[in-house]
Amino acid sequence: MKILAVETDPRQALLLERLCGAILADRLERFAVADSLAAAAARLAEAAFDAVLLDPEQQLGDAMEVLSARPVRAFHTIVVSARADLAMRAFEYGVLDFVPKPVSQGRLAMALSRVSPVREPAVPVRPFLAVRRRGRIDFVAVDDLLYVEGADKYSELVLANGQRNFYDKCLGRLEATLPRNFVRIHKSYLVRFNMVARLHVLKGSRYFAELKNGQRLPVGRSRYETIKARLI
Repeated sequence: MKILAVETDPRQALLLERLCGAILADRLERFAVADSLAAAAARLAEAAFDAVLLDPEQQLGDAMEVLSARPVRAFHTIVVSARADLAMRAFEYGVLDFVPKPVSQGRLAMALSRVSPVREPAVPVRPFLAVRRRGRIDFVAVDDLLYVEGADKYSELVLANGQRNFYDKCLGRLEATLPRNFVRIHKSYLVRFNMVARLHVLKGSRYFAELKNGQRLPVGRSRYETIKARLI
């Protein structure tokens, strides 16, 4: 079972991890923690989970709205909270169970016993990147991504339609997570390689990749031969 805990208190997160480990033993495949709703939405966009243990920082409705704005992957939500007044409302939002704090192993075990591992849909899920904006999380389909431009610890996602989106992860991390058809052509550029039409060599040993839309991006000198061989 893969579990994501949305918990702002590190001590409570450690307690949940310990209890889940004791309850599930070797059936616990993964336990991850998100310390905010935004972080939870980002994790849900990047990987599949069977259950989300949610302690709403804000109103329950706000939390459920954020978690609902996700890719097609399904998961069960278990509200874990000291606020007993949320119990009845939680079920109105379709959560699987409500576990009161302080959390007991027996009560959490009962809730987890109701979780059935989520099967991946037969139709492949379009991978998404979670883009944080003021007051909300947007999901950008990787299929729509043309290239990524690095900017120190951050990046800018450039879509095929020309739209640009600030992204709060560095280019190196994106290179490790994006599909293999995205290629690093320069220290500051990661490109969907099938969109590269041709290479240009200019005076002064300057190299550029021309995309199918006519746009040119710089190619690093140390990467030119590799890119050329792959293109040919």
